[in-house]
Amino acid sequence: MVAYGRDINLHDFDRIAGLISADATFWFTDGTHHGLHDIRAAFETNWRQLEKEIYGLQDLAWVARGRFSACCTYRFFWTAEINGNKIAGGGLGTTVLRREDDGLWRIIHEHLSKAP
Repeated sequence: MVAYGRDINLHDFDRIAGLISADATFWFTDGTHHGLHDIRAAFETNWRQLEKEIYGLQDLAWVARGRFSACCTYRFFWTAEINGNKIAGGGLGTTVLRREDDGLWRIIHEHLSKAP
């Protein structure tokens, strides 16, 4: 999750693709995205629309850790610009990781939602 939180701000999906399972599902506030192709499209659309976006994770807590899967919760925040106007947002996130056949941990599910 450290590499994911750091590399997502490079705005280069190839830098985070290796951290995401090929059959992952991401639930974002704007919709559901399944598989690397669809997830890539969602990230790249977001990066095009939000100029100078900075994304971060706070208060990450591992709620389950096992030999083949793990799950964490966190608060996320972002800042960006649209047409020169500064905007910001955030919410709550849950990420499930799976140890894959090659022994590497990858994100199999991410769920981001607005904070209550």
